[in-house]
Amino acid sequence: MKSDRGLSRRDFIKISAGSTAAVALLFLSFPAFDGESQAEAAQEVQEIPVIWLQGGTCTGCSVSVLNSLSPKIQNVLVDEVVPGQHVSLRYHATVMAAEGELALKAMHDTAKKKGGYVLVVEGTIPTKDNGIYCVIGEESGQELIMLDVVTSLSRDAMAVIALGACSSYGGIPASSPNVTNAKPVKEILTSNGITTPVINVPGCAPHPDWFVGTVASILVGGLASVEVDSDGRPILFYGKLIHDNCPRRGHFDAGRFSQKFSDPYCMFKLGCKGPVTHADCPVRLWNSGTSWCVGANSLCIGCVEPGFPDKMSPLMSQAQIYSVTPPEWLPPAEEAKSGSFNPALAAGLGAVAGLAIGAAGVAVAKRRENKQDKPETES
Repeated sequence: MKSDRGLSRRDFIKISAGSTAAVALLFLSFPAFDGESQAEAAQEVQEIPVIWLQGGTCTGCSVSVLNSLSPKIQNVLVDEVVPGQHVSLRYHATVMAAEGELALKAMHDTAKKKGGYVLVVEGTIPTKDNGIYCVIGEESGQELIMLDVVTSLSRDAMAVIALGACSSYGGIPASSPNVTNAKPVKEILTSNGITTPVINVPGCAPHPDWFVGTVASILVGGLASVEVDSDGRPILFYGKLIHDNCPRRGHFDAGRFSQKFSDPYCMFKLGCKGPVTHADCPVRLWNSGTSWCVGANSLCIGCVEPGFPDKMSPLMSQAQIYSVTPPEWLPPAEEAKSGSFNPALAAGLGAVAGLAIGAAGVAVAKRRENKQDKPETES
């Protein structure tokens, strides 16, 4: 398609990309405000290059992270999140100005610094038929298969961040029947003997704070500062059950369960997966701290857990609870023995205990009354 002046869309994109590059070169040639050259300033700030790949994804993870509130995404990409260190997003197919081979050149140039860049992977990775079901671009007439690119770039990365449920554990693309044999990042690396550290930041989509906070932790204290659980998730964000901090937890303990979604009680019997899901959604909240799933009278669907969505399906079925921790506001108590847990049984036992205590109290009171009413006998 050409415009009235005869300029094709392809030519227009080439001119735009070239202009962007020219402006960038011109900016780098100017001295900084304090009189130091841009090169001298760059030496004082450690650049952390980032290559962000998107495989089998809906791009929802990118959309979520781009909505980061504090700091905002422009602060993450432009400012120094940590003094002396700057995140430099070199490749992201959705948000970068360049496209085609010009964009891919930026990715390859960044990858030349072996062990000096972070690889972010969004989306699952199809492996059937050598991964042909996920192509992320074309170079010199050859298709770039996601499986090959991830395998190649992860070998020389300082770390890999698997962003979202799909890249962390397979997510929706890997759910049954998984016709493309899609796999998560960690499984791909393990099967290829790649030992690069992988940090999983799951969620469908993940909270922007979970990603930005993980990146900031790496910048401050290095990879060793990010403590992860057995599923590779940062404990800082995924260390507690949603059930532990849910505002409706009191209704669960008292045996008050919603019969329909408009009821203000615990939604466990409607299928809420909060008792088996690890995340800080109840205290962090979403949409700039506005609300969260349960706060909107919806169920927690367990999107941060391995096996989602198959393991959590049907979404309105009751979760199998094997251990329940007390709310944070309760004082520490002796740890209960693990075993199957029935909330109705818990409520029933509480009622029985209450009746027993009440009956004992009545009996004691009556004995005291009888003792007081009984006349004293002469010695």
